This record gives sequence, C-alpha cells and structure tokens, in this order.
Amino acid sequence: MNIINAILLGAIQGLTEFIPVSSSGHLVLFQKIFGVSEPALFFDTMVHVGTLAAVVVVLRKNIWAILKKLNQPLTLYLIIATVPAVFAALAFRKPLEAAFETGGFLGFAFLATSALLVIAELLAKRAGSMPGKKAGEMNWLDSLIIGIMQAVAIIPGVSRSGATLSGALSRRLDRDFAARFSFLLSIPAILGALVLQLAKLAKGGAADGGSAPGSIGAAAIMHPPNHPTAYVASGGIGAAAIIAGTLSAAVVGFFAVRLMLKIVRKKKLWGFAVYTGALGLLVLLDQFVVNLVF
Repeated sequence: MNIINAILLGAIQGLTEFIPVSSSGHLVLFQKIFGVSEPALFFDTMVHVGTLAAVVVVLRKNIWAILKKLNQPLTLYLIIATVPAVFAALAFRKPLEAAFETGGFLGFAFLATSALLVIAELLAKRAGSMPGKKAGEMNWLDSLIIGIMQAVAIIPGVSRSGATLSGALSRRLDRDFAARFSFLLSIPAILGALVLQLAKLAKGGAADGGSAPGSIGAAAIMHPPNHPTAYVASGGIGAAAIIAGTLSAAVVGFFAVRLMLKIVRKKKLWGFAVYTGALGLLVLLDQFVVNLVF
C-alpha cells in the first residue's frame, strides 16, 4: 500500500465511521479495489485511532461533563451499551478477521445497514411529533438495545453508527442525543480494538512471519518508523503509510462528526439507506456474476 492509497483509505474511514454507511465495509471494499492483499487489521485499527481523535475533539464538552461526574446514569448506560460488542468481538474474533480479509458477506451486510436505517426512520416517523427522550429520561433497556445493535455492527459492512442510531431511534431517543450517544459509544469501541491490537504486538503475534492477521512483525518492531523495512510483516504496509492514513482519518472524521450531527437533527437518513442498499446490490452483483473485484 502506498501513501496515496493510505491517505484515501484514511479519508474513507474518517468519513464513513460517523455517517451510517459502514467504515469497515468501505475499507474492505476499497482494499479489494486497490488490490491490497496483506491483512490490514492493524492499519484499520490505526485509522480508527484517527477517528477517535476526531470525535474526542468535537464532543469534548460532553466528554468533560462525564469525566467531571463519573457517578451518573449516562456513564452506566455507556458501559451497558459497550458490553455486548466486547462479548461479540471476543467470541467471534477469528470469523471476523476472516470476514475482513475475504469480504464474503459484504453485500448482504450493506443491505442489512440499509434495512436498519429504513426501519429506524419508519419507527421515528410513527412516533410523530412526540418529544424524544433526553439523557435524563434514558433507561438501562435503551442502552442495552443500542449495545446489541452495536454488537451486530462488528460485521464488516454493517454500519456501527447506523446500527446504534437505529437502536436509539427505535427507543424514541431525541435525535440529537441519539447521535451524541452513538458517537460517545464509539470511543470505548475504538479503544477496545486498539487494546486488542496492542496485545498482539506485546505477544509478538507476527514474529513467525506474519501469519496473524493485522499484527506487526519483528521488522516493524526492531526498526524505527523511517526504516525501509518497517512494514507489516505479512506484506508491506509501511509506517509512513499508516501515519498518513491515521492523520487523514482524523481530519476528515472531525468534519464528518459535525456534519452528521446536523444531518440526524434534520431527519435525513433516507439517503444513506438508498446508498447502502444500492451498494450492497452492486457488491452482490460483482461477487456472484461479474467478478471484477471479488
């Protein structure tokens, strides 16, 4: 992967992490288009770190309000909503890594995202002009359902933000609060992915030549970032490309979060449903008929 591809993939991650079209699905798709054959879970993790920086900057006031008073219901609800995804990620780690590499379920997953968005908007429309629940009116069941939806979204192609927004709107949360809760929930999700990846590094997961998907091998650990052999051991994502992709994801993600907060408030998720539905059909057409990418 060269630096230009890394910047583009980082920008795609920064944009799609927060709009409901699936960042992981788009990364897998574009890696296939670009012909990136090496396992890319570490690169995926690092561009997620870029989006983490973006959401922290945009929601710094909300985050600071939580940190000043950890003993509050919102903190508990964020924890409850995080648990299902943690369980799913640990229980299905190997199938998920395989899904990242092959993209076999990508078309169906994009269609699932489209269906979730349609259902969420239909339920929100059914609620009519009734005021949505604010932070003080949320309960543990609301957070659990949102968490289950986030767990479903660990499948590449199912949008995390789309799934959590769908869960929140189905529970009749206020749209602005639903978006902010979804973005706050991305913070422990991204941190969790980073911790798992760092654990692989600590164990020397790819020291055997890179058989562990997404891990850094001996070459990357033993040489400084500017050394020409500082690559992902399994085939060549250099340190410069990883840094470029991370910075790109952070910058684009910052503007994507701000844009998405406005879009959710204005009830305009239908366009994303149409987009992911059409994309899912195109991917399936390629997978089963055309075979240009897959």
